[in-house]
Amino acid sequence: MNMKRLFLLVIGLVACLGLRAETVTAPESPYGFEPLSMYEFPQREFVITKYGAKSGDVTATTAAFKKAMAACNKAGGGRVVVPQGEWLTGAIHFQSNCLLYLSEGAKVVFEDNPDLYLPAVHSSWEGTECMNYSPLVYAYECENVGIAGPGTLAPKMDYWRTWFKRPESHIQATRQLYAMCSTGIPVQDRHMEAPGVQMRPQLIQFNRCQNVQLDGFKVRESPFWTIHVYMCKDVWAHDLDVYAHGHNNDGIDIEMTQHILVENCTFNQGDDAVVLKAGRNQDAWRLDMPTQDVVVRNCNIVQGHCLLGIGSEMAGGVRRVYMHDCHSSDAVYRLFYIKTNHRRGGFIEDITVDKVSATNMLRIFEIDTDVLYQWRNIVPTFETKITRIRNIAVRNVEAAQSEAVYDLKGDERDPIQGITIENVHVGTLTKFINNAVYVRDLQTRNITWDKFDTASQDLNISGIAPGN
Repeated sequence: MNMKRLFLLVIGLVACLGLRAETVTAPESPYGFEPLSMYEFPQREFVITKYGAKSGDVTATTAAFKKAMAACNKAGGGRVVVPQGEWLTGAIHFQSNCLLYLSEGAKVVFEDNPDLYLPAVHSSWEGTECMNYSPLVYAYECENVGIAGPGTLAPKMDYWRTWFKRPESHIQATRQLYAMCSTGIPVQDRHMEAPGVQMRPQLIQFNRCQNVQLDGFKVRESPFWTIHVYMCKDVWAHDLDVYAHGHNNDGIDIEMTQHILVENCTFNQGDDAVVLKAGRNQDAWRLDMPTQDVVVRNCNIVQGHCLLGIGSEMAGGVRRVYMHDCHSSDAVYRLFYIKTNHRRGGFIEDITVDKVSATNMLRIFEIDTDVLYQWRNIVPTFETKITRIRNIAVRNVEAAQSEAVYDLKGDERDPIQGITIENVHVGTLTKFINNAVYVRDLQTRNITWDKFDTASQDLNISGIAPGN
């Protein structure tokens, strides 16, 4: 049975069962993109005030979210509603068939007391699985879940900011976690919530979930990665307004996730904006779930280190990705950045970035196969595996200013193959035109610029500047 007939059969079955589904398509992807059939939540509402939520009372409101989620799930699904007002809470944990709905004027404020995010849950830290503080909004092995509405998620940040600087105790813990990953220690034995470890939780994490919807809400700051979609299938993220300018404040991290559409979003980040990841080293090889079938369209990145970033945690592989009609309205360090290293292995293939534009940046397109950040000297190489990079296209780019058009740094042990860069126009180039090392089958067409001026000013984006 072909995929189209199977999809029509599923739609018919859904109709026969009396359920409703919204279909979302992206036929423009050059790699194919099967329609997303999104669950429509039943018209049942579970308002948190009916379960004891009280403005300013973190204990009562945390308990109310838990009770409302349980009642919603038991009833067969619906909406857990946050009414207008400011609601101080701890962690919010999902159950299946539940939509967290943030009403107009609703603001969920997460207390920045780490004790409220214990006991530890199955999570990850920069691509390595571990037991850690609960993400502030967390779903694990759920189906038909999401967040919607015009309201806001806004964590308190005063305490989390004290963890931005990585003390020696944190460095020692990352060494330990890296070694546990590399030597096959079970995840349930990798506890990272001990005092001094300071591994900040994600704001939102959907972990091993099916049919996830993120619709229309606002985010204002985050302790760590902002929206983390981890080992999920069938995801639709649209019309989001995300602002977070602290350390490691990526906008949306799509990690070991398959079949996802991101559209009509605004990201204003202190780190990368839209990020594709696929786990770190031995963990990713064990889980064996590549990130694939991704479409990103019609998004605005105000600031960010990358408009689109892939890696450096990508050991499980990334493929069949299409980003188009996206724009950076302020500044980015790189428009499109692929980063890996000799410990990752995996593959990055069949990626197209098309019809994108930006103002000021360092590079329009960069591939770096030797990005290790702080890991270069603090942990050893347990096993060498080179990343296969194939069939990458960048087309139809407008940039006001850039240091360079492209900077491609392959690995001589497995050179980059199949790069197409065409129809790129830059107003002002400031450092050099291009660089390519260990690259085969590089095709460039119609790359133009108006002037070359080395007197330009450096970029200044808040957050932590990228580096090796």
